[in-house]
Amino acid sequence: MSAETRWGIVGPGRIAENVVRDFPHVPGARVTAVGSRSLDRARDFADRHGVPTAYGSYAELVADPDVDVLYLATPHPQHHAVALQAIAAGKSLLVEKAFTATLAGSQEVVDAARAAGVFVMEAMWTRFQPAVVRLRELIADGAVGEVRSVQADLGVAREFDPADRLFAKELGGGALLDLGVYVVSFAQMLLGDPDTVRATGSTFPTGVDAEAALLLGWADGRSATLQTSLRNALPGQARVFGTTGWVDVLPRFHHPATIVLHRAGADPEEITLPAAGTGYSHEIGEVHEGVLAGRTESAVMPLADTLAVMRVLEEAAAQLGVSFTEAPPEA
Repeated sequence: MSAETRWGIVGPGRIAENVVRDFPHVPGARVTAVGSRSLDRARDFADRHGVPTAYGSYAELVADPDVDVLYLATPHPQHHAVALQAIAAGKSLLVEKAFTATLAGSQEVVDAARAAGVFVMEAMWTRFQPAVVRLRELIADGAVGEVRSVQADLGVAREFDPADRLFAKELGGGALLDLGVYVVSFAQMLLGDPDTVRATGSTFPTGVDAEAALLLGWADGRSATLQTSLRNALPGQARVFGTTGWVDVLPRFHHPATIVLHRAGADPEEITLPAAGTGYSHEIGEVHEGVLAGRTESAVMPLADTLAVMRVLEEAAAQLGVSFTEAPPEA
């Protein structure tokens, strides 16, 4: 078996610009093609990053027989259609968060992936950061006892611009799908799937959510208090509270370098574990290794967790009067 995975980039936007720079940190993972609805954009991206092939449509990239894995970095509502086409073509997928624009869309992609037996994973880089890996190890070892609650916030100040993707409903704008996905996924990673979701917040004139505060509840009394916003900046810190201590995940918690362990009766213990590259290398490596090993999903970011997070996001959005639809397939 070859020790190489050949990657195609679907959507050469801002996030793809960052992710592509981390491929050199994953030996054997190589970007061989990029696709955009604009051939000029694809060629520009390819020229700047040394990518051999550029396509002026997503369909051409999906059909490329020399691509094994697609990194899907288009706006959220476009993930669903492209992912289904890619799965039908036998491609493995790393799908940028949020996985899709709707829970139904996510379920359809997951069902298709499982039926086809191809590797598909949500690009939730947080779970693969070395500091977060260590956090999970500490919790599994009982360092803070039983985890009873989680706090997390993530927000940025953005001036309202109806022409910007972040504020466009048809492009899956709003705080929840872009930033809220991090706080919800972090809580779900540590506490499992919640039994109740309560949300309060506000919306922009375009009909997308501007800010949201979420209270997630579990039947046994555990809880998560989460905040996200496009109206104002938030520290980006998380705290994990157990029965015998707590852990601070220092800003910004979704790609932290440092956590601080507080045990009852002991001095705080600071643990610093920087990421390789800018931090995307770890999720790339997870897909690379999974595909080569013949796995169909990640044990760290399983598809069931993606569905659970999407369920919370959709329920929270609905309580704010916000709903989304998936984009139709590319013409």
